[in-house]
Amino acid sequence: MSLEEVVGWLIRGLPGRSRAPKGCCTVALRDLWMREKILIVDDEKKMVKMLSAALENEGYVTVEAFDGETALELLREERPDLVVLDIMMPRLDGFEFCRRVRGKSAAPIIILSAKLEEADKLLGLELGADDYMTKPFSPRELVARIRAVLRRYREQGELAGPIVRGPLVIDSDMHRVEIEGKAISLTPTEFNILLTMASNPARVFSRRELIESAQGDYFEGYERTVDSHIGSIRKKLAETAGNWSFIETVYGVGYRFEAEEKD
Repeated sequence: MSLEEVVGWLIRGLPGRSRAPKGCCTVALRDLWMREKILIVDDEKKMVKMLSAALENEGYVTVEAFDGETALELLREERPDLVVLDIMMPRLDGFEFCRRVRGKSAAPIIILSAKLEEADKLLGLELGADDYMTKPFSPRELVARIRAVLRRYREQGELAGPIVRGPLVIDSDMHRVEIEGKAISLTPTEFNILLTMASNPARVFSRRELIESAQGDYFEGYERTVDSHIGSIRKKLAETAGNWSFIETVYGVGYRFEAEEKD
């Protein structure tokens, strides 16, 4: 039953059925709107229907798209909490979808793809995806990954107060990064990495520690993506930061956060 059909039943009842019990309307609508919404994007309709059923069984609301252009429209209209995204699609592929979305939406993205090459995984993560799963996969594993990504996203918003490091301000409540009042567009993974480091200035983080803090779990081969994420964060901050630098490479170990103004 769609959201519109549920609302109609709550208001006027279904044919052959009585109207919803008095007092349940507010509660049912509240519970419905509190459920997290997942946008599923794949040109394989059987795959979408299977994933939709699995996710709805776990309590999520799902929105379906079978090509990238439609997915962009639904992203604007439905404002999903997370996107499950295939790569090979008509009209607009998953990589181009990521390129267009980042900077406009902070919704986490989990890529599903039959592409097994490491270069494709790295490209997807560099473009702003928060996780990458190769087909075939277990729906139960996907549900677990979705829960982990959404949990991290919620936890980032529960930290007390913004973090200020020199001209850099990281507001976890608003999921926003600013330098001297100018917003810096970061992907959710980039935001989590920067927040983790800025919350513990001067501490040296290994690549594995950073990927675990950003993505919840460690997956073989993901350590190499940290360098790409760090490079992207540095580039985006440098465009506004002037003489300030924020991330230092500790060779042979990893990275640490240090706000420093260069002469």
